[in-house]
Amino acid sequence: QVQLVESGGGLAQAGGSLRLSCAASGGTFSSYTMAWVRQAPGSERDFVAHITWGCGSTDYADSVKGRFTISRDNTENTVYLQMNSLKPEDTAVYYCAAKHLLNGGSDHYVSSYYYWGQGTQVTVSS
Repeated sequence: QVQLVESGGGLAQAGGSLRLSCAASGGTFSSYTMAWVRQAPGSERDFVAHITWGCGSTDYADSVKGRFTISRDNTENTVYLQMNSLKPEDTAVYYCAAKHLLNGGSDHYVSSYYYWGQGTQVTVSS
């Protein structure tokens, strides 16, 4: 059973940085696409970034392009989200999500992801 455990959230000032980690277990992750998704209070979950584990290709939501970087460590089975130039509107619960490459659906669609972590809170003060 795939398990995802996020860490690294917290409080940051606008303009600051945080790095989120997602420790993955229970699967052969070279066959997965991993994503970060966030949910602000009163809002739906929104796609932030994804990485295809095997080839390392990435893509980002327009709102975070140039500020956030998704990466993975094959030896540690961990996915990271480096967040720079944080803005108050980045405040949200950030979730790590995974889907097998054989599963359908766009990598940008939150509903395409089958496995989810418990989430980690990121709060950015102005």
